[in-house]
Amino acid sequence: MKVQTPIYMDNHATTPVDPRVLEAMLPYFTEKFGNAASRSHAFGWESEAAVDTAREQVARIIGASSPREIVFTSGATESDNLAVKGVAEAYKEKGDHIVTCVTEHKAVLDSCKVLEKHGYRVTYLPVDRDGLIDLQRLDDAITDKTILISIMQANNEIGTIQPIKEIGRLAKEKGVVFHTDATQAVGRIPVDVDEMDIDLLSLTAHKMYGPKGIGALYVRSSKPRVKLAPIIDGGGHERGMRSGTLNVPGIVGLGKACEIAQRETTAEAERLVGLRERLKDGILGELDEVTINGHPKKRLPGNLNMSFAYVEGESLLMALKEIAVSTGSACTSANLEPSYVLRALGVPEELAHTSIRFGLGRFNTEDEVDFTIKRVVEEVRRLRALSPVYKAKKAKIQNRRQAEINLRERVS
Repeated sequence: MKVQTPIYMDNHATTPVDPRVLEAMLPYFTEKFGNAASRSHAFGWESEAAVDTAREQVARIIGASSPREIVFTSGATESDNLAVKGVAEAYKEKGDHIVTCVTEHKAVLDSCKVLEKHGYRVTYLPVDRDGLIDLQRLDDAITDKTILISIMQANNEIGTIQPIKEIGRLAKEKGVVFHTDATQAVGRIPVDVDEMDIDLLSLTAHKMYGPKGIGALYVRSSKPRVKLAPIIDGGGHERGMRSGTLNVPGIVGLGKACEIAQRETTAEAERLVGLRERLKDGILGELDEVTINGHPKKRLPGNLNMSFAYVEGESLLMALKEIAVSTGSACTSANLEPSYVLRALGVPEELAHTSIRFGLGRFNTEDEVDFTIKRVVEEVRRLRALSPVYKAKKAKIQNRRQAEINLRERVS
């Protein structure tokens, strides 16, 4: 088996730019460099036309009724901030209560914490062992002062996919604005804002083979028309919701990434599920004391989060120098605390510390998966051989088995 290393399997942190996306972007760095807001000459018109095309491409992949519902931002973190804080400010006369979930991305959780300092009340829904919220608990949490529900479509660490359609229906029945952070979902699984009754949706390019530094927020324009207070003031760009000179090359890249994903997502998802199952079965077939984190079926096609008992996750990462994987969200990778997502699932702290997230993507191959299986099995066995706790447990199991054999022999 000959593979080129290092192998990249951290596609939930970021993805490489697809060559087709780069090709579409390149002219807008050089000859097509106009400011999209310059409407007095051809350079500006050319850039504005490119932005309009990209807006249509983004709208199309999420089923938005109009390209005007797409607001370009610097990425999903800004989109989350604009959605949460923008709704809080715009609807403060109606209410002061927000409902979210304990496993949300920090961009949502930290935005909520800031709002709490300003007098808003936030309900943080728990999740079950698979990472799913309870719809009845969500229903019970909603009051006449609830102005926003923010639940992510697919979790960035464990890959669990929430029942977004049911959440959207409930929010609509209650007359509450519904936002979803679909950063990990768009381009990987089907998303339709009308079918799912989504009012606000965050996405970013670099999770779907586009460039970093560009994202978007879908803002529903009718049934209901969602109001947002801007968090960045300036020249009134993006219908006053997000001021700042538009990143035309990035926007073109985001649009192209959406166009490619819309065309290829179904086939790509099937291939990634096959690779994921190959990776999972290969590791489970060789190692004991391994736990799968997240829902066994309702999960992103390329996501596999595993806990390797008796092995420190950071030690395993260091040992797997030829393979790029992670212990959780890239946004919290410098934190030595165990993943807050895994702890919310009820994973014990010592086991949470042993977890590795594999993120398979468009450019991964079967040979890379097989190489990864081989190396993971080798290093887990090596590290466990150094663990006195693991040795003691194996000895105890062996002694119990021998005692059972002895007992059967005496009875016979």
